[in-house]
Parts: sequence; structure tokens; C-alpha cells
Amino acid sequence: MTLHVAAPALPSVPDAVPYRLTRAGVVMTPDPGSPDEAEGVLNPGSGRDGDGRLWLLPRIVAAHNVSRVGLAEVLLRDGVPHAVRREGVVLSPDASWERGGGHRGVEDPRVVWVANLQLHVMTYVAFGPLGPRPAIAVSHDLRTWRRLGPVHFEHDPALDCDLNLYPNKDVVFFPDPVPGPDGDLCYAMLHRPMWDLGLVVGGGEVVLPAGLADPRPGIWISYTPITQVHQDLRRLAHVSGHRLVALPEHDWEAVKIGAGPPPLRVPEGWLLLHHGVSGEEATGWEPQTEARYSAGGMLLDIADPSRLLARTARPLLEPSTTAETTGTVPNVVFPTAVEEVDGRRFVFYGMADSAIGVAVLDRTPAGPGAP
Repeated sequence: MTLHVAAPALPSVPDAVPYRLTRAGVVMTPDPGSPDEAEGVLNPGSGRDGDGRLWLLPRIVAAHNVSRVGLAEVLLRDGVPHAVRREGVVLSPDASWERGGGHRGVEDPRVVWVANLQLHVMTYVAFGPLGPRPAIAVSHDLRTWRRLGPVHFEHDPALDCDLNLYPNKDVVFFPDPVPGPDGDLCYAMLHRPMWDLGLVVGGGEVVLPAGLADPRPGIWISYTPITQVHQDLRRLAHVSGHRLVALPEHDWEAVKIGAGPPPLRVPEGWLLLHHGVSGEEATGWEPQTEARYSAGGMLLDIADPSRLLARTARPLLEPSTTAETTGTVPNVVFPTAVEEVDGRRFVFYGMADSAIGVAVLDRTPAGPGAP
């Protein structure tokens, strides 16, 4: 019960995700007077404070690709996010695992309110000495964050590999406990391991887990029992029961896929917005100038979130505006946050690694229960 691997073992699923994304504008661009934003603002987390105010936690990039996490209040016009009010930096690359060589940073935060813990849980990419590693921090107020450290993937003999050796990105927690592999309630996270150890040690060696035939990065799920976390919060960063959820399937996501915002509970299951990459990847950690990032959606089973029910055969959003096709990394839409405002859901996404856009998420007319 601990391993779902190999592309043939993943059944085909229908294109039955009754949701769409509609652009609503640009909500944040770099402040030309801020050195912290000299190379862009992008890929934000989000959350509400105790007063109900809506905040973005954007990745802000200084010269030499040094990333920090900022805090900015979302301003509304006619009920639609249209601008922000900045309140400074809340997380910098101060820990040893967040600083490495010529590249350092805390990148691409995803934030979810976990009601059971009464905490905002932030997952982020700590770009340290061994490349990108997922890390976790928690907060009561979105301003002060306590690091729980890098994620530790507990050993699973069935995989015949140590997940801690591999670079990993796109980590998001479910907002509510979910059934684990043995049926017990767990906190669960989705993540995207990369099997090319050459990204860390050189030489381009790809080492796959036992049974996995497809080397392309896909979406995995791992768990930690809620009983352990409630006894010691640090256990949130120790996960096990690793399972494959989805691999690239369609042309628009042929290179790799990764989770976007934390999953949303919807009538059909868990709605996971994800990004898919097509085109040609650059070598190592060079900017992906020949790749194209689009956004799609998946539905996961409420009773078993490792089970994929449906996915979009075509993107819900793909780069087409000037802000999405031109920037630090061209041709990128990269969703990372979703929030409800007056009954409408808004998705915040990175635009060409340079600015932050917002889109409306709603059900298609063909969706169950649609008016």
C-alpha cells in the first residue's frame, strides 16, 4: 500500500474538470524603487489575517537572483483584486539550507490555513547548497514565521531510493486532514521530486525509484499522521507513505507537471490547479527560456487523494498576454494561490517570472450544479 508507480499503472482519466479560469488583470508589478524587487515579483502565497484582510506573500527577487518572501495587502476595486499595499519582507534566506553558492533564496511560497492546527502553513523552496529543497514554516499572523526545517522524507523500502537525495519543488499541503495509506487521518502534502541527480552532483545521472519507468517529474503525495503532529508540531516536516499521483500526459504538459495552489475542496473532490510545461528545458538551473508554462486542473478523490479522478486535456490558462509572454522567463503562467472574495474565487499566478496576475475561478456551465 505504499507504492503506486510506473506510467502504465496509472489509469487514464476523463477530461471532466468543470472549472475555468478567466483573466481579471495584473495585481502586482515590481516597485522600481525597491532593490528587493529588482528582478521581479512572482508566484505568491496568500492568506487572511485575524481581521479578515487578504494578503499576498509574493516571492520578491533582488539582484543576483536572491529571493525573499514579502507581505502585501490585496486591494479591491468593485470586488476584484487590482493592486497591493506592501508591508515589507517576512522571510529571508537566513538559514544554512537556504543559502548555496551563487544562488540563495526562499522561493515560490504556498500558504494554507490549517484549521485543525490554527496555523498558516507555508511550504517554500529553500535553494541551498544542494539545490532546491522543500521546507516548511508556520505562523499565527502571516508576519512572524517559525521554521520547521527542510522536509524529511522517511525511508520506504519499496521505493529503493532515498527521496531526501533528490531536488524537490511544488509542495502544497491539503487544508484538512485526509485518509492516509492505512486509513488513519493524516496531514498530506503534494510534491514534485526530480530524478536527475546530475542537477546536484553533476554528470546527468537519472536514478528512478523502483518500478517507475517514466523519468519526467510528476506529482507525488506523502503523509504524516495527525496524532504525531499534535504531539510535536515538528513532525509536520516528516512525511512517509509516498505515492505517485500523476505524471505528464498531454502535449501542453509533456515535459513535467507540478502542483499549484493548495487543493480546494469542491463537490467533485479535491480540485488541484497545476502547471504543465511543454517545449524544451534549459540545462541545470538556467532560466527556462525555451519552455512554456500553462495552467490546468485535476480532481482528486476525497476518500483517497492519491487517486486521480479527472484532469484537463487542455490548459485552463496559457501564456498569451504581453505580461505573460515577455519577462524574466517568457511564456509563463504559474498559479500558486487561490482565495475567495465575496463568494468568488480568485487565483493569483506568476506572469513570466516578473509580475503577478489574477484570474477568476468558476464552474463551467456544463459543471454539476451549475445554474
